[in-house]
Amino acid sequence: MRLDKRWWVLAVLGGLLALFFGLDLGRFLSLAAVKSSQADLQAWRAARPLLAALIFFAGYVAVTALSLPGAAVMTLAAGALFGLGWGTLIVSFASSIGATLAFLAARWVLGDWVQSRFGERLAALNTGIAQEGGFYLFTLRLVPAVPFFVINLAMGLTAIRPWTFYWVSQLGMFAGTLVYVNAGTQLAHIDSLSGIVSPGVLGSLVLLGVFPLFARKLTDRFKARRIDARWPRPKAFDRNLVVIGGGSAGLVTAYIAAAIKAKVTLVEKHAMGGDCLNTGCVPSKALIRSAKFLSHVRRAKEFGMRSASADFDFGEVMERVQRVIQAIEPHDSVERYASLGVDLAQGTARVVSPWEVEITHRDGRVQRLTTRAIVIAAGARPFVPPITGIEEVEVLTSDNVWQLRQRPERLVVLGGGPIGSELAQTFARLGSKVTQVEMAPRLLMREDPEVSALVAERFRAEDIDVRLGHQAERIEIVGGEKQLVAVHDGHEVRMPFDALLVAVGRVANLKGYGLEELGVTTGRTVEVNGYLQTNFPNIYAAGDVAGPYQFTHTAAHQAWYAAVNALFDPFKKFKADYRVIPWATFVEPEVAHVGLNELEAKEKGVPYEVTTYGLDELDRAIADSEAHGFVKVLTAPGKDRILGVTIVGEHAGDLLAEWVLAMKHGLGLNKILGTIHTYPTLAEANKYAAGNWKRAHAPARLLAWVERFHAWRRG
Repeated sequence: MRLDKRWWVLAVLGGLLALFFGLDLGRFLSLAAVKSSQADLQAWRAARPLLAALIFFAGYVAVTALSLPGAAVMTLAAGALFGLGWGTLIVSFASSIGATLAFLAARWVLGDWVQSRFGERLAALNTGIAQEGGFYLFTLRLVPAVPFFVINLAMGLTAIRPWTFYWVSQLGMFAGTLVYVNAGTQLAHIDSLSGIVSPGVLGSLVLLGVFPLFARKLTDRFKARRIDARWPRPKAFDRNLVVIGGGSAGLVTAYIAAAIKAKVTLVEKHAMGGDCLNTGCVPSKALIRSAKFLSHVRRAKEFGMRSASADFDFGEVMERVQRVIQAIEPHDSVERYASLGVDLAQGTARVVSPWEVEITHRDGRVQRLTTRAIVIAAGARPFVPPITGIEEVEVLTSDNVWQLRQRPERLVVLGGGPIGSELAQTFARLGSKVTQVEMAPRLLMREDPEVSALVAERFRAEDIDVRLGHQAERIEIVGGEKQLVAVHDGHEVRMPFDALLVAVGRVANLKGYGLEELGVTTGRTVEVNGYLQTNFPNIYAAGDVAGPYQFTHTAAHQAWYAAVNALFDPFKKFKADYRVIPWATFVEPEVAHVGLNELEAKEKGVPYEVTTYGLDELDRAIADSEAHGFVKVLTAPGKDRILGVTIVGEHAGDLLAEWVLAMKHGLGLNKILGTIHTYPTLAEANKYAAGNWKRAHAPARLLAWVERFHAWRRG
């Protein structure tokens, strides 16, 4: 029966809203309508002040309770009709009561359903609301960045108590109400256009403009005071900045801090350089290069050679990988960063307060440092899914695969993303019999379908057994043979293996250094705002631990913002800019893209045009026997503004740099076309892609007139 009542309530509310918009009743809640009938309204209010106040109060409650547009205009009207004092009093209580009614309606109609359907996902939110809901609501009310009707309805779906919602709303909205009602008192005095420039009106409009900025500063200050009350701020600090993690984000953060003469300590518990140097970018690209050489040997006839062979030892190839790491290691070494002015601490860090970090050095010595700011750059690790039986076998990941010295004869690679695809092709070229298992319908799901198709076609040509649409279920050992059991089209498929490589994603390192104990808000990553601040304003996070991208170059990009904001807030801070993020997958054919691809443009509803250029037409690609792939450019319809670029082919990651520069600085395809490119190079493909766009947008009428002009000149 309760469900029926809810449906009746929804139907009534829907009918009222349809009536409101169908009859265009919103025209009566416009500033122009209020102004045109201002004299009549003021006369009515003067004749019946109490009745006018009650009717206005009830109307305001109804508008806010039904989440109708017009509350802001009614607030201004309250100032015009009732003056600053009475107008503020009426609106303050009416808005809070109406908001609470909307809150209760949302909870009664949808609250139970939302909690039962999404309760597990909302568990962390509910816990946070129970602990800090009042303060969170207060900041939303004080800083009008989110429409108030959205706050009313959304809060009704959380576990916050109604009384808390009411009094926090009453308090939080009061300052904004006062500013708007005051503006209304001034607007009531405008009788002509010249009245707009009167000091009173201009002052009220200035207040409306600066109030959000003032409110945000006030909120930040209030947050800081709450932190200071729980963890007293030291009178002096040992450091300007402590950075936890010596990977890409941590190294760049520390480097920037030292370069601008701040006193900074960098703490790393494993190896300097983080995943990129030791287990990620550097070793994988070194191994890919060796495997690519072997692929060229096998393609000897394509280059005019009768035959070619290469005798190699897998263990020696893996030792070369370690030599490459050692050659690059000095770039990220303790000695180098110490020479740059960074205080290095090798050991484990634990954040014990917003102002204090405890460091346990490798020799057992414990050190406590006070610091004005902290940057979390703890990185991420490979995710190993809880597949039944997986604990019975040794699992290889991108962290430990580099320890291999014996080549696995039969390798199952679980995952069809960038890491899984790179390693699957590499081990196949090194002689392993590789089976790649991906639950999605294609490889590289974040790329466009034709990109996935080209890569899968190449993989199968190189004898990789690509299994798409296969969901890994369990691992069994049958007669001493290890087998992965997957489900495909409702049937079980068994795949024997000697080694299992898992590459299904990475998870942020969130535990073990004090975030939970301190109360830093985390989800899948450390939650940060646009300035990379956590819920503690002086604690920042950058790199894989913060997301949203898990690339070395984006970690370094974020590090600049984290360092500068941590060192110069509250005087100046910058929002991280993610508008132009490039990435590359180093399979063959290589895949790289920046900005939107077609898949993303369709998902986001962004209109676009597509221009492509096939690398099979490019002279240098033909000369190199690499005439495959394409350059694909998305542009705004009818314009040369670049929305995104995807390149598939030899050195795609290198070719992408020109497009990254163009998008970053607003250069269009006409600028690319007007730039001289060396012949013969692969980079000419970028110019030819721009040329294809130009031909498709040639001015037909102008060319017709030019043709007549030339005919006239010939006589």
